[in-house]
Amino acid sequence: MQKRTLGKSGLEVSALGLGCMGLSFGLGPATEKGEAIKLIRAAVELGVTFFDTAEVYGPFVNEEVVGEALAPFRKDVVIATKFGFEPDPGNDSKWTATNSRPAHIKQAVEGSLKRLQTDTIDLLYQHRVDPNTPIEETAGAVKDLIQAGKVKHFGLSEAGAKTIRRAHAVQPVTALQSEYSLFWREPEESVMPTLEEFGIGFVPFSPLGKGFLTGKIDSSTKFDSNDFRAIVPRFSEDNRKANQALVDVITKFADQRQATPAQTALAWLLAKAPWIVPVPGTTKLSRLEENLGSTAIGLTAADMHSLEEASSAIKVEGERYPATHAKLIDR
Repeated sequence: MQKRTLGKSGLEVSALGLGCMGLSFGLGPATEKGEAIKLIRAAVELGVTFFDTAEVYGPFVNEEVVGEALAPFRKDVVIATKFGFEPDPGNDSKWTATNSRPAHIKQAVEGSLKRLQTDTIDLLYQHRVDPNTPIEETAGAVKDLIQAGKVKHFGLSEAGAKTIRRAHAVQPVTALQSEYSLFWREPEESVMPTLEEFGIGFVPFSPLGKGFLTGKIDSSTKFDSNDFRAIVPRFSEDNRKANQALVDVITKFADQRQATPAQTALAWLLAKAPWIVPVPGTTKLSRLEENLGSTAIGLTAADMHSLEEASSAIKVEGERYPATHAKLIDR
């Protein structure tokens, strides 16, 4: 497995990570714990060293699964987790309230350390920017945790360029994690110039467009009631039908290179910049192996131009988040 360094931080990880959320949260029924652990350990055997989780996934359950799965390999892997949410008052199962106050961060980290069965979190992200807490206070709290040896690197998720600059001035930001794929290219204009300026790595989540770019989802697909995509405007039946044109473009390109659409979409991200490390998620070993195959596909400048020109001609229909989630995105 090829290795990459997230920006100027010196944090070296496998060129492709594993997003673990879907094993227990957000994309339908949870994978049985033993099977989830087996998949994570298979990823390690295949060369993956970068694993992504969060306190809110479950909540708590995903960190426990990741912690148990990686305990035998702890010195050889990089674990990223996130803080920044808390239960809504009166509803412990609903975590949409943001809280990045320093005291809350330190409390959250203690819980994450225990669940992950580790003494140090390699990469700690603020999950979403908290409009009620100055980012300087949040970055300062993480700086304290780094000085205490409980955290090694600081990250942000779905943060805008201004917030990144303010945070970086207090505690250098190692990585930004935000959605980025051929299905959502907005970061190229909004944040990537800032990341390059400061030497900050980029960790795209949903690099396969929440599964849409694999070609395995179409207008007839029925989502489970626990599947987040059931409420995402971009995944309405009409929008899936309209957006199939993008998948057709990627599939045609992939067929010409004896690759799958998923491998092509990931190879495109890897070719965009050496400081980009996608974290696709899956619950299936076959898909994990397919995704990792993308690291062997080297797209040339001509390939990139051809793919981008064809895909840019397709107008993607539908918002990427419902209104309740969209308001959490920092601009």
